[in-house]
This record gives sequence, structure tokens and C-alpha cells, in this order.
Amino acid sequence: MASHRRPKQPSRARVTVLTTAAAAAVALSAQAANAAPSAKPSKDEVKSKVDKLYQEAEQATEKYNGAKEKQQKLQKEISTIQDNVARGQEELNKLRDGLGSMAAGQYRSGGIDPSVQLFLSSNPDDYLDKASTLDQLSSQQVEALKKIQDKQRELAQERAEATAKLKDLAATRTELGKKKKEVQAKLAEAQKLLNSLTAKEKAALAAEQNRASRASARDVLGANSAASGRAGAAYSAAQSKIGSPYVYGASGPSSFDCSGLTSWAYAQAGVSIPRTSEAQANIGTRIYSQSQLQVGDLVFFYGDLHHVGLYAGNGQVLHAPHTGAVVRYESIGNMPFQFGVRV
Repeated sequence: MASHRRPKQPSRARVTVLTTAAAAAVALSAQAANAAPSAKPSKDEVKSKVDKLYQEAEQATEKYNGAKEKQQKLQKEISTIQDNVARGQEELNKLRDGLGSMAAGQYRSGGIDPSVQLFLSSNPDDYLDKASTLDQLSSQQVEALKKIQDKQRELAQERAEATAKLKDLAATRTELGKKKKEVQAKLAEAQKLLNSLTAKEKAALAAEQNRASRASARDVLGANSAASGRAGAAYSAAQSKIGSPYVYGASGPSSFDCSGLTSWAYAQAGVSIPRTSEAQANIGTRIYSQSQLQVGDLVFFYGDLHHVGLYAGNGQVLHAPHTGAVVRYESIGNMPFQFGVRV
């Protein structure tokens, strides 16, 4: 028989809770709908963030350059050692052949000397350590054995050195890959920020930079600061590259990063200087007063010395600034100057 009981009504407390929850949900929805969208960063804010990212990218670039230079140096050293080992092995083989010929001669004349026979089947290091056996050898045999012993030790040392350098090379290649990824990540982030600007904002930023570059160029032309000697030749070489694009890890002749430009410029003057800005800071004579700088001096910026350029006179620097820019003049006051170096 069907039940005719009246359905149970929800309690007043439960209705109140449900009503309150529903009201809260509606209020939150309304708040979300009426909330103002996050403000788009201004042109100047974007520029500030991008400049910071470019600085960080350049810091990583100089570490990348250092790892790349170390890799190239290790590869040359390893190649030299391997060539030495190959030549040493040939020499060792000849020495052993000579001792073998000596033994063959003894055999033909009545049998191999037991001491030589012992050597041919054992390690010469162990053999020579047994002083008693030396009395059984001729002076010629002793000399031949010692030469073999010396050559074996030399080869063992060179092989150990090559093994250590190969491990160092592998670690350096890993470091190189990490720094490359770090640079690329910073540049990609900077580009994303720049892409958020309107065409009008991008044009305004470019115009500001062009005005600053023209003003710096006028200051350089009005300085009448003649450069001389090798510093002058390096400066003239760098001037010939004005307008060349900045490319991280590049050292000319068509594109440059900051230390790539300075090292290339001095190379054109017949002067070899290190590849990285940090290493370049440790050559020549340091000059801490801007008033004492001369055209062609290296000038270093930021506490970790990750940026370098060439002094252009009248408070201006000729440098490769950062990705997206070209080799150009800029006021030395636009960056935190640390000191100059006269090469």
C-alpha cells in the first residue's frame, strides 16, 4: 500500500545557510564582473623592465663568452696533448723494437740473456726497480731500458692530463649550454614585453633613442679629442662598425656584443686582449677619474663589470649596447661607470 506521508520540509537553519551561500556567490560574481582589468604597463615601465632584462642577458652573455673561450682553449690543449701522445707512442715502439733487435742478436750469438728475456715479458718499471738485475745488463741495455721507462711515465702523465681536460671540457660544454638558454630566455621575455607595446609606443621609444644617439654623436664631433697610437687605431676600427647589430656571443666582423667589439677593435690595431669584459678589466692601467680618460681607453660599467666600451671623448662611449640595438655612441652617464683601462 502506497505511503501518503507528507514530504519532510527542510529545516529553517538549512534554508538560511543555503540562502546566505547563494547570496555570497552572487556578490562574488558581481564583484568579478565589475572589477577593473589589470592596468597595462606604460611605455616607460616596459622600457625599464626591458632594460633590466637586457642587463641580465648581457651578464649571462659574458659568462657564455667565458665558457666558450675556455672550451676553445681546452680543445686546442687536448689536441696538442693527443698529438704528443701519438708521437710518444711511436717513440716508445721504436725503443722497444730496438731492445727486441738487441735480444735477437743475443739469441743468434748463443741465446737471450735471461735478464733481457725477463724484461721482454714484464713491466720495465718493476724490472728496473730490482737493482740486482742491472748487474746482468750491459750499459747499452740499461740505457735502452731507462729510455723506455721514462717514455712510459711521460705517456702515462700526458694521458692522465688529457683525461682530466676532457672531463673539464664536458663540464664547460654543459655550462655553455646553460648560459645560452639563460640568455635566450631573458631575450624572449624582453621581446614579449616589447610586443605588448602599440606601434605608436614603439615608434616613440625608437625616436627617443635616435635623438639620444644623435646628441651623443654631436658631442663626440665637438670634442676635438684626437686618438693616437694603438688605442687610436682600435677606436677608428670600432667607429667603422657604427650601425652594426648587437648579437650576443658575436665578435665581428659584421655583428658584436660589447666585449666582442672591444676585442675585435684592438685586434685590428695589432693588440690581442681577452675576450670577456671581466678579463679585459684586468689588463693595462686602471683610470678611476672620467676626466683623465683618453679616446680609445676601455671603459667598464656595473659592479660586476659585465659591460665594456671604448671612450669616445667628451663624456661619450662607443659601444655595442644590447640586443635590438646597434653599435653607437652613448653618454657615459647613462650607465654606472666603474673605471677605465688604458691598454
